[in-house]
Amino acid sequence: MPDLAFSDPRLASLYDALEGDRPDLDFYAALVERYRARRVLDVGCGTGTFACLLARRGLDVIGLDPAGASLQVARHKAGADRVRWIEGEPAALPPLDADLATLTGNVAQVFLEDAAWIQALRGIRGALAADGLLVFETRDPARAAWLRWTPQRTARTIQAPGAGTLRTWCQVTQVDGPFVDFRWTFEFEADGARLVSSSRLRFRGRSEIEASLACSGFLVVDVLDAPDRPGEGWVFVARARGAAVSPLSDRCLTGV
Repeated sequence: MPDLAFSDPRLASLYDALEGDRPDLDFYAALVERYRARRVLDVGCGTGTFACLLARRGLDVIGLDPAGASLQVARHKAGADRVRWIEGEPAALPPLDADLATLTGNVAQVFLEDAAWIQALRGIRGALAADGLLVFETRDPARAAWLRWTPQRTARTIQAPGAGTLRTWCQVTQVDGPFVDFRWTFEFEADGARLVSSSRLRFRGRSEIEASLACSGFLVVDVLDAPDRPGEGWVFVARARGAAVSPLSDRCLTGV
């Protein structure tokens, strides 16, 4: 199930105000242009900021997300009427003949188990054109970004449109090997409401990611620096290979 921050209508409506400007999306838009993609699949599109940006530029865009509340926000944005919105998971995608698929931000890390991650990759591959590209971002576990996810460093107070004063902060609750659990707390001054959204991310090393791509029918063609956190993560660019992928094997599920 999607985290409360994305699935709760009250929190989903505030996501864009909390995120602010997304300069990282310019980086992804430039990659779309560089590879001359005309049909783009935005996996984990959330409130649709990137999907609508591309649609306003005349591209054919599909936005996929499991959180209906986030998609409801997306459908009211400029350019939303030119996007095909799908509520669901990448493993169940139909063939879409997309030139390029994106997973921005932390989307690639919400797939916790190896089988779920590979099934997502294979679902995306099936939605791509024969030589389509996959572009996604993921954090380098060696950088231990979660050490900075403390209430002291993440606390913010904003004036949210239609909601008044909102206080929010993040706190890590557990680190268990490659899994990091954390929660965001949201306090609304207007009515005293307090909502807590719990999350878990999987941090995979570069060799694990490359092995999972190979098992899912992709060939890595480039690895770039993360646009909004330089030195702390990678952006993988991988091309779908023409040959059909083999059934899931122990090698695929262990990343060996």
